[in-house]
Amino acid sequence: MPPGVLHTDNFERHEMKSNCDVNRRRAGNAARIFLSLALVLAFFAPCAGAQTQPSDSRPAEPKPGPETYQTFYPANITQQRDANDIVTDLRNLVPMAKIYYMTSQGAISIRATPEDLLLAQKILADLDRPKKVYRLTYTLTEMDNGKRTATQHFSIIVTAGERTNLKQGRRVPIVTGSTDAGASAKNSQVQYVDVGLSIEASVEGYLDGVRLRTKVEQSSLAEEKAGVGVHDPVIHQSSLEETSSLVEGKPLMLGSLDIPGSTRKQEIEVVSELVR
Repeated sequence: MPPGVLHTDNFERHEMKSNCDVNRRRAGNAARIFLSLALVLAFFAPCAGAQTQPSDSRPAEPKPGPETYQTFYPANITQQRDANDIVTDLRNLVPMAKIYYMTSQGAISIRATPEDLLLAQKILADLDRPKKVYRLTYTLTEMDNGKRTATQHFSIIVTAGERTNLKQGRRVPIVTGSTDAGASAKNSQVQYVDVGLSIEASVEGYLDGVRLRTKVEQSSLAEEKAGVGVHDPVIHQSSLEETSSLVEGKPLMLGSLDIPGSTRKQEIEVVSELVR
């Protein structure tokens, strides 16, 4: 075969090989470009999706429903303080409701949605409960040189959260001044002072008993007179005031009082009993 023909075949084979290499390189480059594009799209797709979401995804607040009205008449409110506490509780727990307490009627008027009105009614039912009532019996034992000479018992009824006073004795007039009503007449200004025994008590429920706040005061007239005025009396006075925890049915010694103007003293004991 002539030499020229062989040379031509070799050239064609070489050119075909070069074309194959170029095609393979192009295919590789295209694959790398496609892979890069896929990675870029995979990276930016979540960000694009997040940007398309609204900035404020909170649900819209429900619109208030139609309001209704009702008046309640609590049966166990006895003091303005109790009414204020209940109204304050309602306003804090049902803030969207309009609540008003009418003192003259002892009534609570509420304007609210049906749901809030039901909640207010349940709160009132839980708070408007009858108060406990206790009987307190005070025993005053008079002692003279360690010997018992007399014993007195005083019973009072106290409602939880309220105060009860007991007084036994007399009212003594004291002239505090005078005014000139004319040339021959003068009007005296008189003030009365309670002299004798005074007991003041208030109770509150506490664990298995009650917490008692009490004040026992004993006073009497002295034989001597004051130097300020001819008719002004001198009053001897002893007072015992304390806070104690009572167990129902169990007597508690509160303390003792010296009887003014004498060598005697009174020992004070109290016991509680649940009435209702």
